[in-house]
Amino acid sequence: MRHLARLADYCSITNMHTKNLAIVWAPNLLRSKQIESACFSGTAAFMEVRIQSVVVEFILNHVDVLFSAKLSSVIRDGAGECA
Repeated sequence: MRHLARLADYCSITNMHTKNLAIVWAPNLLRSKQIESACFSGTAAFMEVRIQSVVVEFILNHVDVLFSAKLSSVIRDGAGECA
């Protein structure tokens, strides 16, 4: 994900900003067996892929926070605690 976020930094040269990268990579990163099965119609499959691309775009736009060492340690330290 960091690599894709880094590629987005060069969008002025490549025209591959986070939205374009998400559209291209989301079906591979968030592969869904349901979409590949025959039970999804064209419209339903399109909507599912659209949701996947929004999720990947969000991750790419927040890669530094989501994959930071600080967040990882907070999650690891707080994993055993109940609210």
